[in-house]
This record gives sequence, structure tokens and C-alpha cells, in this order.
Amino acid sequence: MSATIVQNKEYKNKQKVKDNFISAIIGFFAFVWIFPILWTLWTSLRPYNDIISYGVFSWPRHLNLDNYFQAFRVMGLTKYFLNTLYVMVPSVILILFLGSLIAFVVSRYSFRFNLTLLLFFTAGNMLPTIATYIPVFWLYIKIGDFFGNRSLLYNNYFGIILIHVAFQVGFATFVLSSYMKTVPKEISESAILDGCSVFRHYWNVMLPLLRPPLAALGVLMSCWIYNDFFWALILMSEDSKRPVTSALRQLQGQYVTDFNLLAAGASIVAAPTIILFLVLRKQFVSGLTLGATKG
Repeated sequence: MSATIVQNKEYKNKQKVKDNFISAIIGFFAFVWIFPILWTLWTSLRPYNDIISYGVFSWPRHLNLDNYFQAFRVMGLTKYFLNTLYVMVPSVILILFLGSLIAFVVSRYSFRFNLTLLLFFTAGNMLPTIATYIPVFWLYIKIGDFFGNRSLLYNNYFGIILIHVAFQVGFATFVLSSYMKTVPKEISESAILDGCSVFRHYWNVMLPLLRPPLAALGVLMSCWIYNDFFWALILMSEDSKRPVTSALRQLQGQYVTDFNLLAAGASIVAAPTIILFLVLRKQFVSGLTLGATKG
């Protein structure tokens, strides 16, 4: 009995050492991840002259919000925030609607190519963006020329919305189809026996059950599309139509850039996504884990 107790004590000590080691590694990577964010916030509160006079790593003589007021005034944020909303809101709605519709068909109805169709949408989402931007750019130009209006897709909000929907609907389909497999099939069988049409089965029976993953995907897609800069840079020729992430270019000087002002601008631009995540963090976390296991 005593030998068993000693063995258990040794096991507990070893396990404790392992736990401390793993915690130290996680803590290290968490610090590496959060350090640039904290450094950006710290820099944004310091005046430019303070750093020029005393150095980047010096103790600050002054801390204030002047950089934030100046960045907000110079960037013209209202216009760029509206541009982002013009793209983000319809994109997220279309991604969730089309993703849930496709997931409903491939997970609730058996036909010859349902698994192939799901793999097709999932694989399409894995295409690297950098490998597709040249064909997409020329496709937008050629389609516009074919219809006699080059701005039909290029330099148009509709073109940006279309590219976000095309690239994100595969991921939404994969997550929602995994979640739908956890919903008992008896619910669908009862709906079909009661005479529900396919669309009524989707809209009135399945869609209300998808609120948790839809909320999680809505937050995730909103953050991704809000932070996008690449497609707006490729497919928008006018700066006045670009999203809020491009407004940071207004803070770059011709010869010298005030990095304190730039840090304040970056903090302002990042604030909406952080607030959105903090407000909806419960739906975000619960929605991602609900489809992880099949009941």
C-alpha cells in the first residue's frame, strides 16, 4: 500500500513538472503574440518628439491621446468605415445564406455527388489567394469589357463582395455541414412526413437550429472581411472606395512617417473587431465547439 502511495506521489510530481513546462511554453507564445499589440498601444500614447529626443526604449515623459485625435482627423475614417460596411454586411449575409443552403443539401439529402460537392467547396477554400489574384483581376477586366462596362466588377463594391463570397462560402459550408450532422435526422423525417417542401424544410426547420454556428461564423467572417486589404488593393483603383484598412496610408508622410501617429491609427482601425469579439465571445466560442462532436 505504501509503495503504491509513493508511486502515485512520484507520478503526481512528474505530472506537475510536465504541466508547469507546458504552461511555461504556452505563456511564452502568448507573450510573443501579445507583445506587438501592447507595444503598438504604448507607442500610440507617446508623442513623436518624445521618442526622437529620448529614444524608442526610453521611459516616456508624456503620455496623452493627441495621436488618436490627430489620426482620426487626418484619416477621414467615416468615409472608409462606410466603405467597409458596404462590403462586409452583404458579404457576410450572402456567405451565411449560401453556406447554410449548400450544407443543408449535402448533409440532409442523399444523392450521388453530395460528398463530392462538399469536398469541392472545402477544397476551393484552400486555394492560396496569392495564386489566384492575377486570373481574378483579368477575369474582372474581361467580363467588364465583354458587357461594355469595365467597372461592372472591377473598381466596384459588387466585385469585392463577390470575391469574398466565393472564397469564404466553402469554409462556411464545411462548418455548417459538420454541425448539421449532429442534429437528429428524425426532425427532418418528421418535417418531410408533414409535407414540408425542400425550402420550407430548410427555412422553418433547420435554419432556426443553426443560430449558434451562424453567430460564430458571422463574427469570424466579419473579422476576416473587415481586416482584408489585399483584394481591395487589387480590385479597387480609386482610393476613395477602399475599406478602412487602406485609410492607414493617409498617415504615411512623403519623406518621414510618424510611427506614433500610425500606431494610433492602427489601434483605431482594429478597435471595432476587438469590441465585436468581446461582445459576442460566448457565441463565438460555443458555436465553434458545438459541431466538434457527432451526437
